[in-house]
Amino acid sequence: MMRVGAMVVTGFSIAFATVIFQTVTQNRILTPSMMGVDSMYEVVQTLIFFFAGSASIWVVNQYLNFFTSLVAMVFFAMLLYRLLFRADKFPIYLLLLIGMIIGTFLGSFVSFLQVLIDPVEYLSLQNKLFASFINIKVQLLYIAIGILVVAFIYGYTILNKLDVATLGRDNAINLGINYDRLVMNVLILAAILISTSTALVGPILFLGLIVANLSYQFFATYKHSVLILGAGLISVIALVGGQFIVEHIFEMTTTLSVIINFIGGIYFIYLLLKESRAAG
Repeated sequence: MMRVGAMVVTGFSIAFATVIFQTVTQNRILTPSMMGVDSMYEVVQTLIFFFAGSASIWVVNQYLNFFTSLVAMVFFAMLLYRLLFRADKFPIYLLLLIGMIIGTFLGSFVSFLQVLIDPVEYLSLQNKLFASFINIKVQLLYIAIGILVVAFIYGYTILNKLDVATLGRDNAINLGINYDRLVMNVLILAAILISTSTALVGPILFLGLIVANLSYQFFATYKHSVLILGAGLISVIALVGGQFIVEHIFEMTTTLSVIINFIGGIYFIYLLLKESRAAG
């Protein structure tokens, strides 16, 4: 039951974050992970193992590790948004481009540190850098649920505004929406959702991309309440089914995130080809 609960929390948080993020970016290929939030999680874990080691309290104490990762990722995202996002000066795609560059830089920095880490410590670190639903503490899951419930409640209050935002910036402003504030709030909300799920189970790069686009295809509607619910259900089914395959077919020789990222990478290429044909 604990693993299923973690899958439900993770699935819905990633689905919610991806759908609302794609609404304000007006692009169905981009995801919050493009902003480098997942990379920041890898940086935090690598720095802990590099300087403190796998036997330190920062690793052994799951609560301390969870909150350290969560605070670092949310702070990173909010700092990026506050410093770079100025609706009157910079378009949102500049923010996304800078986020991708920073994410790439952080990834290279992590790879450099991992080369210097002791091989035994490196093997322990790898377990933290792949999503896992095994050995999740009850109290830790409850904390994540509490954070996400508050985020979901706030997200529910802006669903109607997000429906209007699908019409574009100019039309949304003409209909009385404070578009710039909405975009900022959505970006922060998406960062909190992704950061919490990542700190709980680890990074799953392409899950949001897959479930959001499948929801768009299966539920041809602009209503975010339907799209988010559909994406969340698809996400939970994918996680539960993927974990079943990992345990009973691959017999734990691989991880769930590897399977999802493999399928997601292929699906990402398909979406790129589809967009290029549509543009042509």
